[in-house]
Amino acid sequence: MTIVSRTADGSNTIYSERFGEHYHSKFSAANETERVFIEAGYLAVNGVAVDVLEIGFGSGLNALYTLRQAVELRRHTRYETIELFPIDETTAREFLSDELFLSLHTAPWERHIEIVSEFVLYKRKVDLLEATFSSKFDIVYFDAFSPQTQPEMWSEDVFRKIFAAMKPGAVLTTYCAKGDVRRTMQRVGFAVEKLKGPPAGKREMLRGTK
Repeated sequence: MTIVSRTADGSNTIYSERFGEHYHSKFSAANETERVFIEAGYLAVNGVAVDVLEIGFGSGLNALYTLRQAVELRRHTRYETIELFPIDETTAREFLSDELFLSLHTAPWERHIEIVSEFVLYKRKVDLLEATFSSKFDIVYFDAFSPQTQPEMWSEDVFRKIFAAMKPGAVLTTYCAKGDVRRTMQRVGFAVEKLKGPPAGKREMLRGTK
C-alpha cells in the first residue's frame, strides 16, 4: 500500500508500506528531482538525442521533469524505466493532478509509447538483473529505495549490470552518498565524484561516469 504525504516545502511524496520508506526526500520532492537527476544527470550530458535508464519509476516525478526538459530543449529522449511495484492511478492522481503526469502512469507497460514527439516512454516490470537491453544508455537515474531498505539493489552485481548497459562517457546519478556505495561503483569501473546535494536535505550526492 502507498500513502501520499507532504514534504517540508508542501510538495507531495509517497510512503510505501511495503518498504517502510518515502519515495522522495522529506524536505522536498521537487528539489531532489531537479538537483540529483535533472541538473546532475540529464543536463550534464550533451547530445540532441539521449537514452535514459531509470531504476525505480516510483512516483513518476523524475520522468515528468525529464519530459518537460526534453520539450523545452527539443531533445529527443528515449526513457526506459524499471519498476516491479508501480503505484496505481488513484495514488498518482492524489500525488499530482496533472494530465501530462497522469499520461506517464496510464501508458501501457512493456511497449514504447510516444508521450510527446520529444519523449518516448518504455516502462518495464522486470527484475533488473534479469533484464536485457536492446540499446545502451547516456544517462542512468539510480533511484531505488535506500541501501538500508533495499540492500540487494546496491550490490556490485547490480552496478556491474548497469555499467555494461551504458555508453562510454555516460553518467549515473543517485541521491545516495554512502561510502560503501561509492566504493562499489568504483570497483565496477565508474569514475565517481561527490556533488553538492539538493538545497534542502542531503548535503552530498554521487555521480559516476563510465
